[in-house]
Amino acid sequence: QVQLVESGGGLVQPGGSLRLSCAASENILMFNAMGWYRQAPGSQRELVADINVGGVTNYADSVKGRFTISRDGAKNTVALQMTALKPEDTAIYYCNARTLRIHNWGQGTQVTVSS
Repeated sequence: QVQLVESGGGLVQPGGSLRLSCAASENILMFNAMGWYRQAPGSQRELVADINVGGVTNYADSVKGRFTISRDGAKNTVALQMTALKPEDTAIYYCNARTLRIHNWGQGTQVTVSS
């Protein structure tokens, strides 16, 4: 029943950077993994990046080398630093907290990459 609140979305030019943040109402280290997903109009929700309880990160091929996921256990936050943004990165980005049984989702934050 964790609550997840995303922030940091907005409009950015191609090649620019944006940092997303997810604030969790519970200790994020109690989850198997924290991550970011995104969904573009007419597309399926897809994994962008995640970080497991051991700190091991995983990235979609499309963002590898451009995005970095990080966490702050003291603040119960998970961040996604996005650089070299492309128009195809435009989507609603959702914070995710995964247990062995379920995924928990935030309400999402809009990222628009356009000139």
